[in-house]
This record gives sequence, C-alpha cells and structure tokens, in this order.
Amino acid sequence: MEFMKEEIKVGLTNIVTERVTDKNTAKTMGSGSLEVYATPAMTCLMEKAATEALEPLLTEGWTTVGISLNIKHKAATPTGLNVRAEARVTAVDGRKITFEVKAFDDREEIGSGTHERFAVMKEKFMAKALGKAQ
Repeated sequence: MEFMKEEIKVGLTNIVTERVTDKNTAKTMGSGSLEVYATPAMTCLMEKAATEALEPLLTEGWTTVGISLNIKHKAATPTGLNVRAEARVTAVDGRKITFEVKAFDDREEIGSGTHERFAVMKEKFMAKALGKAQ
C-alpha cells in the first residue's frame, strides 16, 4: 500500500516505559484527586507504544492518528514506580491498524484494552484540520 514502505504485520510489538512522577499523577493532570498514575498518562503511553511501532514503517509524508481507544485501568500505581506499555498489532485493514494494548507497573498489570490508528497523509490531514479555523 502507498502509505507503507514496509508491510505492517500482525504480531508487530513495541514497548515504551516511563517513571511515575508528580507530573503524571491524577492529581496533577486533573483526572482525579490522588497522587497515583493518571489514567490519561497510561492511555498516552499506550498510544505512544502503538505510534512508535508504526512510524518506521510508514512512507515519508504519512503518519497515523488515533481513532479509538477502549481501555480499563485496573490498578493504582504510586509515584516512584515504572510503567511499561506494550502495543501489539492484531489486525491491519487497509489504512486502519488495530492493537492490543497493555500496561504494567513494577508489580502487576495495571491496564489493558484495544487501540485503533489510521494512516493519513500529514499535509492533507493538517490542511483539513486547520480549515476549521477559517
């Protein structure tokens, strides 16, 4: 396909990590009142894992955008621990790529779900988005 310089295959996996700090707690991010890893931070890390898995395989001028995310945040993680997000391609349907996503802290699985991304031409996508400001 025109957007891929290398085929995106089911099973492609990527892992990213971050440390839980005051900057990514629910209290700081506004998604809650406690000083534990925020759900928005976890979802962002899951999307980052998926995005980074695909970027090296895309033709110049193309990227992917998130179009759906269905996750459960199952366990709290205090500051000082590390969080690891894993994204694994489960389906490729034209320009839509589906992932299984999971997140773990140093002790246990803390979240899981599915995430879909769609390949777009950067210039065309941004022109349409910026057209809303007219």
